Parts: sequence; structure tokens; C-alpha cells
Amino acid sequence: MQVNFYATYRQIVGKKTVEIPLEAGATLRQLMDGLVGDYPALRPEWFDDQGHLYGHVHLFVNGRDLPFLESGLDTRLLADDTVSVFPPVGGG
Repeated sequence: MQVNFYATYRQIVGKKTVEIPLEAGATLRQLMDGLVGDYPALRPEWFDDQGHLYGHVHLFVNGRDLPFLESGLDTRLLADDTVSVFPPVGGG
């Protein structure tokens, strides 16, 4: 699966795109948790102290914005999906 990072998130990760091996049935939430494991500096950018995703983080799966995904962060992903992560407008 391909994950694209933009603006400040790209600076944190050090590249525009990363390829992530995806386990069958993995969710968007599991992907985000895995990315934070690989890039710990993303945690305070993405999640509050209770582990909730900040509302200003914009996630897209195959061009569909998170609020329009039927299952939100529990959306199941496929190996050929593309996830894009954008910081708040003006975030870099």
C-alpha cells in the first residue's frame, strides 16, 4: 500500500511516499498506528493524549476524505489502496 505525505508530514517522514506491507483485513486505524510506530514524531501531530485523531488531520483513501468513508478509521484497506495525509491548511 502506498502512503503519501504532504507539507510538514513529509518533512517529518523524510520523503513524499512510503510503501507499507499491508496485512489482510487491516484498517485505516491500524495503518496510522503502524506509521506512528515507524515515525514516532507523527504521534503528537496526529493524535491527542487519549489516542484520538485530531480533526485537523486530513486523511484520504483513494481520494475519498475520511468523513466520507463509511467506516471512518475502521475502514478496511486493500493492498492497492493509496492513503494521503495532509496537515491543517497553512501547516507548511
